[in-house]
Amino acid sequence: MLTFGGRRRRALPVNAEISITNLVDVAFVLLIIFMITAPILQGGIEVQLPRADAAPITTSDDVIISIDADGALYLDRTRVESMEEFETVFKAYMAGSTEERPVTLKSDSQVAWGRVAEVMGLLNRLEVTDIGIAVEPLDR
Repeated sequence: MLTFGGRRRRALPVNAEISITNLVDVAFVLLIIFMITAPILQGGIEVQLPRADAAPITTSDDVIISIDADGALYLDRTRVESMEEFETVFKAYMAGSTEERPVTLKSDSQVAWGRVAEVMGLLNRLEVTDIGIAVEPLDR
């Protein structure tokens, strides 16, 4: 036993119980962190997507091409000024991967269909075959 100032202290009993309260607190904190970071990990620029009946995106390795409400074009989070520049940047971006990655096109609901068709035509000319259009699912 330990002696403390000349007095003898009793040994504390061993407590082998697990405090569930602390585990629940940690679980809730992790849940909140994941809920906050999940939308950030989607990639691309934040746009107001059109609503349609669609299934959610299941892969995260897609190349995200975004068109904002002003018609500006983005490759992931990089703004591209013109279609010619987009073609050059897209070729350089895809040159690093050995296999063809799927492309997801995120267009704001206010963008004219002509701008979306122009981007899809360029992707077709670049021989991209796996193109998806991102939409907001309808509430059921």
